[in-house]
Order: sequence, then C-alpha cells, then structure tokens
Amino acid sequence: MAGHPREKVIPDEIHQNQILRELYHKELRTQKLYTQYHVNPLRKIHTITRKPMSWHDNLEEPADARFLNLIHHTAQGPKKKYPETQTENQEVGWDLEPLVNPERHDRRLNHFRVCSDITLYKAKTWGLGDDRHK
Repeated sequence: MAGHPREKVIPDEIHQNQILRELYHKELRTQKLYTQYHVNPLRKIHTITRKPMSWHDNLEEPADARFLNLIHHTAQGPKKKYPETQTENQEVGWDLEPLVNPERHDRRLNHFRVCSDITLYKAKTWGLGDDRHK
C-alpha cells in the first residue's frame, strides 16, 4: 500500500559491486566508438567568421576535396541533385520544356488577330466613342 512505508534495505558491498558490474557491462555493450565524422547534408552549415588579426587563422590550409565536393553538392539546385521531385511543391515548374512545339507558322495552334475592312471600321468607331453601333 502507498500509506505504509517499507523498510529500506541497505545493500551490502557485494551487491553494490554486482550492480556496478552489470551497469559497466551494459554500457560496454551499447557503446559505439565513432572514428569518422562527416557533415550532415540535411542541415545548413553555419560559418563562423575568423578574427582578422589572428596569425593562426591566416595560415593557408590545404583544401579538402571531399569537403569541397560536399559543399558544392549542397549548393546546387534541386533539379541538378535529384532525378525526380522530392516534394509536391517542386512539381510545379520542374519540367520547363513546353509540351507542344511552339511553331509560330502552324495555323492549328496559333490564331493570330486578323484585321479586315469591317473590323478596322468597327475599331475606329468604338475608338471615337460612337454609342449607336454597339
């Protein structure tokens, strides 16, 4: 019951040693040693500005080709990185090529404004504001 406090059993030195030993072995089983570190490509990289008068920051360091390739890859647009869209918002404007060849001389698709004598006359009367011919 919750109302009756139990007597606290004080473990002796052998039991404490056994508990610590079990904890130690459990930590060793779950421990993983990381030796290779890399930049997470899904996170934005925050640059820290260097101190301009510091001599150790102004030393030329050799460029790491793998790191530079990773930086250039993350700076590319999504169309260069992925063969297909990754989100629904990328679907809009993904394919920029027109579905139909925009040939201007094809009469089936291009209906240009054609002016004749009647249409020119009507356009001039509307431009003058003649309300009788509406």
